[in-house]
Amino acid sequence: MNWSIIFFIAMMLLLLRILRLRIRANTSHSESFKRLPAKDQLAVLKECLLNNPSETNLKNLADFAERASIEIDIESYRPFLKSQLAIFGRKDAIAEDNELYIAESAWMDKIRPLEFQEADTFKSENNTQKYIESSLEGIARLYSDNTILDELAKLAPNYPHASELAESYKQLMQKRDESGADDKSLEALRKLKDAWEEDLLNVRLVDSRK
Repeated sequence: MNWSIIFFIAMMLLLLRILRLRIRANTSHSESFKRLPAKDQLAVLKECLLNNPSETNLKNLADFAERASIEIDIESYRPFLKSQLAIFGRKDAIAEDNELYIAESAWMDKIRPLEFQEADTFKSENNTQKYIESSLEGIARLYSDNTILDELAKLAPNYPHASELAESYKQLMQKRDESGADDKSLEALRKLKDAWEEDLLNVRLVDSRK
């Protein structure tokens, strides 16, 4: 089981991310969307594509990448669109979608959140606090388990609490993989994931000064 399936079944993932990203519009063509900072626009477009794979959402991401001078191999995502259509309606669709989501999330994380660019700038300026804050915000916008753990490991030398976050995330992964698909179990997982993200974004400044 993956996070996409959990939150899709619980019908909460998109709503929660919309609130977190301060979205008040439904499309990338709205004025509200255009007023968002570039880092938020990118996060929204990636979220839309991952949760609703379509040519339209892929084109929206490609258009943004062109405007922002971000290199993205858009064509390499199209096989995922074909796979989504191929498994739709199958009896084993959930299991196949789980494997597909893992591949899609790894592809998505190759488009690094723009928060990491901010973090690099702050690090070059020896602004450790801002470096940590931007790094954690970037991690919150990742999808792949491996990428999340890798980024936490990179941050740990400057922010020891990152190691604790990595361990708690591994425990969360185990609970997710062992969980049932009933509403009660999914709701419990959602709450655990929310609590982990809250801990992630609650910067512990005492750690940054060590």
